[in-house]
Amino acid sequence: MTSGFDANGSDSSPLGKAYQQGPIIMRGSMIPKDNSTANLLKSGQEADWLHMDPWRVLRIQSEFVDGFGALAELGPAVSVFGSARSHERTAEYQAATRMGESIAQRGIAVITGGGPGIMEAANRGAALAGGKSVGLGIELPHEQGLNQWVNLGISFRYFFVRKTMFVKYSSGVIICPGGFGTLDEMFELLTLVQTHKVTVMPVVLFGRDYWQGLLDWLTGTAQAKGMISPLDPDLVTVTDDPEEAVRVACSGIDWQHNADA
Repeated sequence: MTSGFDANGSDSSPLGKAYQQGPIIMRGSMIPKDNSTANLLKSGQEADWLHMDPWRVLRIQSEFVDGFGALAELGPAVSVFGSARSHERTAEYQAATRMGESIAQRGIAVITGGGPGIMEAANRGAALAGGKSVGLGIELPHEQGLNQWVNLGISFRYFFVRKTMFVKYSSGVIICPGGFGTLDEMFELLTLVQTHKVTVMPVVLFGRDYWQGLLDWLTGTAQAKGMISPLDPDLVTVTDDPEEAVRVACSGIDWQHNADA
């Protein structure tokens, strides 16, 4: 294949001289009638470019940079997932508060989605215990931002960036009863663990009555049809005990701490 330039470096293409715009080469009718500098300095331009995919790529990149920068020195952490609809008087809210407190007392950061309900409860327990209480919020039409118990918070536009931060900076996860958002986070995490895309991470399902039906379907119907491999019992623990949930979720961190000592 020829390059389109002769031995002296002159453009020899039958399509005419080449026009270079950054890394892009154009010839003939493909050559634009204006240039990048003129477009940059042109006045009265519309702002449609703000909503185009190339600009979205830069926003996505900036979210990754901001997230990595904020959490890089966080230290060991456990994520607590759960419903935004659980009220303060519910048993699961009280349990999540105790779990946040217990995690923080071990010197481990608590990461949640930063919203109300279970997330607020875990952040509350961690903050009142003097620990690191992290909220990774998401921009949603009907959400009111990060809860008041977050002492390190980041708000994201994109779910996939936010979920990357959960996985990258958590060494264990407690999943409390929740809806579609909680299920999304749970299945993404289980997929990554089952396919060995992440290092082994203890996953705790808190609330046996809530999760048992789903587990029965997974290990019964889905597994029997050959749709999934058997769940590793060493990777998923189901419990109704907040202290057991914390102990299991922190077990990888405790093991690493003892190995380094």
